Amino acid sequence: MGEQAQRPVASAPGLTVLVADDNPTDRMILGRLVESLGHRVLPAENGQQAVERFVAERPDLVLLDALMPVMDGFEAARQIKRSAGEDLIPIIFLTSLTETDALVSCLAAGGDDFLTKPYNPIILQAKIQAFQRMQEMHQTLQTQRDLIASQHQRMIRDQEMAKIIFDRVAHAGCLSAGNLRYLQSAYAMFNGDILLAAYKPSGGMHLLLGDFTGHGLSAAIGAMPLAEAFYAMSARGFVLRDIVAELNHKLGQILPIGIFCCAVLVEVNPGKGLVEIWNGGLPEVLILGRNGEMLHQVASSHLPLGVAKADRFDASPVVLPMAPGERLMCWTDGIIESRSQSGELFGEDRVMQVLQSFRGAPQQAFDGLLTAIEAFHGSPEDDLSLLEMVMLEPSEQRPVPAVERAHYQAAQDWRLAYTFRAASIRQHNPLPFLLEMLMEVPGLRPHAGTLFTVLSELYSNALEHGLLGLDSGWKRDSEGFTYYYSERNQRLAELTEGSINVSLDHCPDASGGRLILEVEDSGPGFSVQPAVSGEGYAGRGLALISALADSVTFSEQGSRVRVEFVWRLGHTDRHA
Repeated sequence: MGEQAQRPVASAPGLTVLVADDNPTDRMILGRLVESLGHRVLPAENGQQAVERFVAERPDLVLLDALMPVMDGFEAARQIKRSAGEDLIPIIFLTSLTETDALVSCLAAGGDDFLTKPYNPIILQAKIQAFQRMQEMHQTLQTQRDLIASQHQRMIRDQEMAKIIFDRVAHAGCLSAGNLRYLQSAYAMFNGDILLAAYKPSGGMHLLLGDFTGHGLSAAIGAMPLAEAFYAMSARGFVLRDIVAELNHKLGQILPIGIFCCAVLVEVNPGKGLVEIWNGGLPEVLILGRNGEMLHQVASSHLPLGVAKADRFDASPVVLPMAPGERLMCWTDGIIESRSQSGELFGEDRVMQVLQSFRGAPQQAFDGLLTAIEAFHGSPEDDLSLLEMVMLEPSEQRPVPAVERAHYQAAQDWRLAYTFRAASIRQHNPLPFLLEMLMEVPGLRPHAGTLFTVLSELYSNALEHGLLGLDSGWKRDSEGFTYYYSERNQRLAELTEGSINVSLDHCPDASGGRLILEVEDSGPGFSVQPAVSGEGYAGRGLALISALADSVTFSEQGSRVRVEFVWRLGHTDRHA
């Protein structure tokens, strides 16, 4: 068998090569060599012409003589590189120079390689092919870079859209209230820190400061359902314990393993001068006096939201007295975990030192803490969230109406009676359910705050004093508050007998209507004289009912209360 002829290896697509040499013979020889390799040649007689032809036709490769008239190859190389920008345009210097300094000058001017005269066709071909491969690789990297940049921009737009939607939900409450100050500096566009605030129907507000594990979208997947449940339950009049339990249940259902939410939830009640605090995994919550002195520190005593099942989850808050002008401050771990340039943590002790330095000027403590943190760290490693709430006078609280019901003509002339027995009382709060019934009457909706205040005070009075036999005299100081609510929780958990009867009787008339509320407990009764005089904490609630209602009457033993409330069309909430 004869020798088989070898087929030529397929070459890559031809390049456009700029050949710049002031010697016509050298330019012609080199041009013929380049064309024989399958490439297109652009000739130039000097450096200036080489630059002009490059700008006009953008060749793929430049063969450039170092020594030429008008403009030498060194300056031409610098201008060509500037014009090429991010594109990889290899420049091979053509030179008869052999001195090391001269060759270094070629590379320093922007050259990628050099070819000495006379030209060797094999070496020329090898260099062109090598640079062609580099150029193809560079183009591939540019394409991938542009694709990554495009995907990154799309991700940023998605995060921006998600943040807009989330902010509309998260800021649907009362974060703009005059007694609140807060800071949230995001580590990412949409991060794991969450801050919510909502007015309660009876006045006061609920606050939530949370920190989901991690950063970015993956850390905030629970933020939307958390905010939705928080606002809906606050508007319907659920107490803090119920809200905490529901948030834990909801997050436990939707969050994957390893993601949870450390949180502080606060219920503020200016009318009673109380604050309820539930801390699950965040730093201590502080209450400062009017002069900035430390009154209370509420450390974390619960698991974060979304960790424990309902049967192992404790939703009991700490209840403390809080007078008008006193301040509650809380923050996420990002505050105490801020690091200095040397890696030192800001720490809890430093936070306390900063706050104590503003004794006598507590209104400056918020800004002072932020200034100290900013001066301490160079760049924060975590999300920073800080919240301050100043307790208002009872007359300054701003209730909001309950959630609007569907607009249909509901029956308005009715009487409903409910009996809540011990098992139901232990597990459920009936107030949101009762308020829902009342809000079915369109004319009562503007009075939601007043009605909820009256209902909640009547029910609390029947439960705490009628069934549980608690003494309001215990609440003389912070230790007494702790004992009172500890006893309340214990006695409620052990409640096996007794009931509370609630009746709602509504009669409309041409100008509005009349609502009669009756609440009766099966307990032995108690004295209502402090309530009539408005003395002590027992009197605050019942005295408020007397101020809001048209008439209040008690049975002789105090176990039954009858409240009459007359409303008129076009009148606003008396509690506002």
